[in-house]
Amino acid sequence: MKKKLPIALTIAGSDSGGGAGIQADLKTFAAIGVHGTSAITCLTAQNPKSVIAIQPCTPDILRKQIEAVFAELRPAAIKTGMLFSAELVEVAAELNGLIVDPVMIATSGAKLIDDAAIIAIKKRLLPRARLVTPNLQEAEVLVGTQIKSENDLRSAARRVHETFGCAALVKGGHLNGVREAIDFFYDGHTELMLTAPLIRGVSLHGTGCTYSAAITAYLALGHSLPNAVTRAKDFITQAIAQRVRVAKHDVLNSFWSRPSSGAIQNPKSKIANG
Repeated sequence: MKKKLPIALTIAGSDSGGGAGIQADLKTFAAIGVHGTSAITCLTAQNPKSVIAIQPCTPDILRKQIEAVFAELRPAAIKTGMLFSAELVEVAAELNGLIVDPVMIATSGAKLIDDAAIIAIKKRLLPRARLVTPNLQEAEVLVGTQIKSENDLRSAARRVHETFGCAALVKGGHLNGVREAIDFFYDGHTELMLTAPLIRGVSLHGTGCTYSAAITAYLALGHSLPNAVTRAKDFITQAIAQRVRVAKHDVLNSFWSRPSSGAIQNPKSKIANG
């Protein structure tokens, strides 16, 4: 009997540098053991240092990509990344149960989404989502307040759920004055505080894409949402800890679990139930 792989779909932008977006998602899907499919929202000219140009797809071609995937390769779990415009958000919002990585600002600081798209994400996409995974800056945009402490992170996760109805994973990797990378998950019933060693002095491209793709992959494999989030936290922690060098840049190692990547040297993340 041939092994049957579950299918995951990513609806996101293409990163010509290979570190984020569609490319990061497909690497993560493959590393975890699901078949990755994709619907590209934007072509970008970028590298780990900067985003040079963005060319969005039309809503029609995005919809046709999604329809083509569903016709023969129906996904068990779906995530979104950079949607860029309100029109593209509307296409994604035709689907239910998405894992939404609300990509707004690149690691380099470049803005990747317009204001109308942010409004559409809030009004149209998140109420239909299963989970949203904002980083610190994105969570501040979603809740309208600054996040400066662990308590603020926890409150933000609860407020996102209360406001939009979906589960929230608010990531605090860029929180000042902490010794660990802290994330809070809340789905209305289960609250988790996930922590992992904070690796200082490292700037990596595509961590948010990889984290949300890992959650999507574990969901496609049949894990519950809290369990998928927990496993994904360990996955991204190791991808960072066992990063590799490409040209003059550090790059996430999505294939850290393979024998050629070496033994796992870092402890797993810790989980606290709220």
